[in-house]
Amino acid sequence: MAHSHGEYADFEGLRERAVELRRAGLSRRQIRDRLHVDNNDILNRLLEGEPPPEWTKRPNAKDDLRDRARELRLQGWTYDQIQVELGCSKSSISLWVRDLPTPERKKRTQEEASAIAKRGWEAKLRLRDEERQHTKQLAMTEVGRLSDRELFLIGVGLYWAEGAKRKPHSRRERVTFVNSDPDMVTVFLAWLKLLRVEPDSLRFAVHIHETANVAAAEEFWAHHVGIETSALLKTTLKKHNPSTNRKNTEENYYGCLRIDVRDGADLYRRIEGWWYGIVGAATRRPD
Repeated sequence: MAHSHGEYADFEGLRERAVELRRAGLSRRQIRDRLHVDNNDILNRLLEGEPPPEWTKRPNAKDDLRDRARELRLQGWTYDQIQVELGCSKSSISLWVRDLPTPERKKRTQEEASAIAKRGWEAKLRLRDEERQHTKQLAMTEVGRLSDRELFLIGVGLYWAEGAKRKPHSRRERVTFVNSDPDMVTVFLAWLKLLRVEPDSLRFAVHIHETANVAAAEEFWAHHVGIETSALLKTTLKKHNPSTNRKNTEENYYGCLRIDVRDGADLYRRIEGWWYGIVGAATRRPD
């Protein structure tokens, strides 16, 4: 069977490591475990021409390992620790020390137990976060590139969920979108661009609690939508209510951005029609 240059180089590299371990006095079993080589034929090729270390030739080599394993077990070592130290299998260790009492676990103080529990919980949280990020990244790749039609439908649903709507007590037909999520604002503006809404017809205003950093919020939103702060309409300040249990009090709280489309009555009517067209199409889908 022909082998590629890469496969040959990999084998030679593995052989160099095997020979190095052999000359350091390791047994075949130890070398196999270190290099994760489970095939005896491959192990034989790796060690071809290398004599075994003297200690493995002694007739009492296994007896020495057994005695050392028992000694370590009496000192309180676990099977895993003995395996790493001696390079022998757990099954052999179990056979050699099964008549010995199981080492007592050292009683931990409350502080030690708390520290161990904390480390375990932190490790679990890291694992959960890694799984969460992996799921998000995988989901992002599933979206791929948006077609114009897909963005069009997304925008209609986005506006109908978050935008101003005509009500029986207020029959004004206007296009106004208010949101605190910069990404929602980005998608909404991309949708307006798809609809060929002229940028000059857009008006922006910040809505924020009076106790927040108003200037920082105005600068943030103006930069986000690509205008000067002077182009913003007058900011709407929400009165502070101490009894309200408001959570968004961090430094990165920037309130909401309101986007108005001037002379947007006709666009509003089309949005309403598009939405009910989506509803009708969804209800007509086969089961």
